[in-house]
Amino acid sequence: MQALLEVIVPVFLVIGFGYLAVWRGWFSAAGVDGLMTFTQKFAIPCLLFAAIARLDLAQNFDWRLLLSFYGGALSGFLLGLVGARFLFGRSWEDSVAIGFASLFSNSVLLGLPIMERAYGTGALSANFAIIAIHSPFCYGIGITAMEMARARGQSAGRVVAKVFRAMFSNTLILGIAAGFAVNLSGLPIPGPVGDALDLMVRTALPAALFGLGGVLVQYRPEGDMRVILYVCAVSLVAHPLITYGLGRGLGLSVEGLRAAVVTAAMAPGVNAYIFANMYGQARRVAASSVLIATGLTVGTAWIWLAVLP
Repeated sequence: MQALLEVIVPVFLVIGFGYLAVWRGWFSAAGVDGLMTFTQKFAIPCLLFAAIARLDLAQNFDWRLLLSFYGGALSGFLLGLVGARFLFGRSWEDSVAIGFASLFSNSVLLGLPIMERAYGTGALSANFAIIAIHSPFCYGIGITAMEMARARGQSAGRVVAKVFRAMFSNTLILGIAAGFAVNLSGLPIPGPVGDALDLMVRTALPAALFGLGGVLVQYRPEGDMRVILYVCAVSLVAHPLITYGLGRGLGLSVEGLRAAVVTAAMAPGVNAYIFANMYGQARRVAASSVLIATGLTVGTAWIWLAVLP
């Protein structure tokens, strides 16, 4: 109960404040769009850039950590894809979008604040190692699968070009890439620039959580409820269970296991809807999955915090 009150509830209260403010008309939908544009295109890329630029790559990029988390994530994508196609009879394009919703856990807006409140700021290094390749990995899988499903006789070269163009127009990936460039080159970040980055970073998570609540007002639990609940089950149960099993089997450290499983146990992020909207496939299922799974995360995150050492 203490973990629920001290770790999870404050995060979801901020989301709830955003939801209430927009629902009651105290904060406009246009304001939410502007806030989310600021967080997703500026503040969070700054957070990722600063974190990767300062990260000890040799110490934190443990192959067991990455294999545990991304083995679970890829399993989630395949379960979502195959289930949508063969259990629910969706088109291949819809199935890819549903697989992406099962793949893309909310590693930043939910994973980071819950980890920080549960284990402290010093425990976030492993999270940043996961996040460093999260968007490139997930968008790489999703875009490649979708372009292959939609290829309809297009050349392989054209499909590859579409994949790279879509990935490298994503500001999260650009922030991560810039962070790696600074880290690997050894270039110092000038003091005033570092201070300015820190100011941006401090705004990122609270503003994004408030904005996420506002965005969720626009979502309604519509579409095929069986598919939505299936996505929730894959995201909140299968992904963290597979990650936990892999982490224990590979002998992952306690710190790495916590980061991998907590991140895996998060609801699908808003990027699940952004991806579905980008291709016009399974948008209602993706939106409803984000809304319902985010609410369910209150309980499932509490369970995982109790299970983890």
